[in-house]
Amino acid sequence: MRCRLYSVKTRKPLTSRFAGRAGCGSIAGMTPSRTGMLLVVSGPSGSGKTTLCRRLADERQASYSVSCATRAPRPGEEDGRDYHFLSRDEFDRRVAAGEFIEHAEVHGNGYGSLKSEVVARLVEGRDVVMDIDVQGAAQVRSCDDLRIRRAVVDVFVMPPGERELRERLAGRGTDSEETIALRMRNALEEMAHWRDYGYLLLSATREEDYSRLLAIVVAERMRVGRIG
Repeated sequence: MRCRLYSVKTRKPLTSRFAGRAGCGSIAGMTPSRTGMLLVVSGPSGSGKTTLCRRLADERQASYSVSCATRAPRPGEEDGRDYHFLSRDEFDRRVAAGEFIEHAEVHGNGYGSLKSEVVARLVEGRDVVMDIDVQGAAQVRSCDDLRIRRAVVDVFVMPPGERELRERLAGRGTDSEETIALRMRNALEEMAHWRDYGYLLLSATREEDYSRLLAIVVAERMRVGRIG
């Protein structure tokens, strides 16, 4: 069977001269390299974004970017797995040195994502997933490192509705009504930023959410602009 090559832009057959140099056999034998993507996932508390990101990492679809924090570890948390726990002085030193892609103050504690956690993996063609809030995502998009900006694929996980979100927050059984009300107010503020993202994932079940997120990852891996 004769193979014909077509231009991606014009959809017209390529000339025989070009086709002879890049024939079907050579394309079939190609093993093109690609740069990694930086999957930035945001969503309000209770949206399930952290569970989605952790599952991607557990199933080796991406490397999880471990953030830094100046707060004390909570019961069950491990340094290097859940966070890189830093002293305040060390955190401030790294901020001044420009070592963070993004950083923020939350309830009096510093949080940030290290460039060293991300750039080396992207260059190697490995995908990285970050679970960060809308302010952090905005900083990542405006990062001064072109390699990071080009790698960004941003997804906002939207709860199916306010009622469902409140049920999810209350279902944890660990927060007071006052805390739940505060989380709801913060969630509504975050949800107003969904148009800043390239993808909107409307949350349903955990399995449906994961299938949709994985579909985005698979499609982005085939983007021609990532192939070297």
